[in-house]
Amino acid sequence: MKAVTTAEQIEAVRALARATRVLERASGELSLAHYRVLAAVDSGDERASRVANRLAIGKPTVSAAVEALARRGLLLRSAVDGDQRVAVLHLTPEGRALLARVEAEMIRRIDELCARTPDPGRLMESLVWLGAANDDWQAQRAADRRAE
Repeated sequence: MKAVTTAEQIEAVRALARATRVLERASGELSLAHYRVLAAVDSGDERASRVANRLAIGKPTVSAAVEALARRGLLLRSAVDGDQRVAVLHLTPEGRALLARVEAEMIRRIDELCARTPDPGRLMESLVWLGAANDDWQAQRAADRRAE
């Protein structure tokens, strides 16, 4: 494997930023920030604090997103028996349907981009690896903060 130069690293950062814009456009009915919250809840993060940790954003930001999504009928908050401070988050059928539509369009756009590369399958695999590496990094940062 060849060494990556600073110019290649800069181009990689810029490519990711441009790709993010493609995803923003594909999300249409949903801001990318709200998409991330719905996707985190759909992946099993049922508490706002877990969503905040997973997405590396502040709890007030998550609370505002949850409030907006609940007002739109996309997310439900349920109280936890015996703990008034905690709410469990669930997607509504409308939230699940919207998430599915948005993700289908995002997948279509990513597939179009990947098809323009020399090795579409390898790029898709690398994106999955990047996601896993990001999750690991976020988990380590959260563990480090708890240890302080």
